[in-house]
Amino acid sequence: MRTALVIGTGLIGTSAALALAGRGVAVHLTDHDPAQAHTAAALGAGTDEAPAGPVDLAVVAVPPAHVAATVADAMRRGLARAYIDVASVKGGPRRELEALGCDLTSYIGTHPMSGKERSGPLAATADLFEGRPWVLTPTRDTDTEVLNLALELVALCRAVPVVMDADAHDRAVALVSHTPQLVSSMVAARLADADETAVRLCGQGIRDVTRIAASDPRMWVEILSANPGPVADVLTGVAADLEETVQALRALQSADDEKRRSGADGIEDVLRRGNTGRERVPGKHGAAPSAYEIVAVLISDRPGELARIFADAGRAGVNIEDVRIEHATGQQAGVVQLMVEPAAAPGLTASLRERGWSIRQ
Repeated sequence: MRTALVIGTGLIGTSAALALAGRGVAVHLTDHDPAQAHTAAALGAGTDEAPAGPVDLAVVAVPPAHVAATVADAMRRGLARAYIDVASVKGGPRRELEALGCDLTSYIGTHPMSGKERSGPLAATADLFEGRPWVLTPTRDTDTEVLNLALELVALCRAVPVVMDADAHDRAVALVSHTPQLVSSMVAARLADADETAVRLCGQGIRDVTRIAASDPRMWVEILSANPGPVADVLTGVAADLEETVQALRALQSADDEKRRSGADGIEDVLRRGNTGRERVPGKHGAAPSAYEIVAVLISDRPGELARIFADAGRAGVNIEDVRIEHATGQQAGVVQLMVEPAAAPGLTASLRERGWSIRQ
């Protein structure tokens, strides 16, 4: 691939453009808002000048509702040899393109499984897709050259290609992406009118659950409008679990011993099913999840403290597999949870203590 046109310079489009430009591809940028394309160009994502002729690949990075019209217009104008989109819903746009009578041999729907709570070109990074799944949804009509160009794009962005049926993809993202967004927002919405005393008690758990609730509502309305059925199906199951859990909690309030036991069994059931589901979430680098030991270290909120603790862990010969930070309420301090292989935990604990770190048991 020598040339590419990115249509839509938001987070995903600009990140893809940055990755391509950084690997020697001549990237052209366009957006319905010329100022946004100019911003992406200023960041080094390419040029906002129109290409002199057809490019090798057009990357359509617009909301799902606009994918079909944008791809059809690009095809009509002959802007590229091949066309892909990167929207988070795949079945609907393809059916719209078919209804428009487009020649779909030169098109393939794709979806990089990566993003941020922030949107726009200023949030973009060239490494956004590194190590992340990038779904491709070819059909029997897809030209081999088009599929190869899409695979080359994925490789240049250092993502991991995953081939799926378009409708199967939409059901999958309803489960692992779209429904979690709504559930996170629902939990966060309980905080909107909560008493300030309660809000001040927020810890890492509520931060984890509500992190993605900071996402742009307008963007998510567009995404959910393109995939409402599969999301509603998943939420129906969640709603059933919620109803059963409410009944179990009410039973725990009963004076009747048998009802309380039944309520406890109901709560334990949903928690254990949650354990089972959580164990299926892929671990580091997409491999099977691993059980890590946590070494919790008290840390002050001063410049360089994190770098120092990582350096000390390195001197101990221990690889940090993952890390979480829990900030203390009302204090310039917190706890860093270093996740390491179980066999390495005792040695790391002893080494950090020798270097003056306070370990929380």
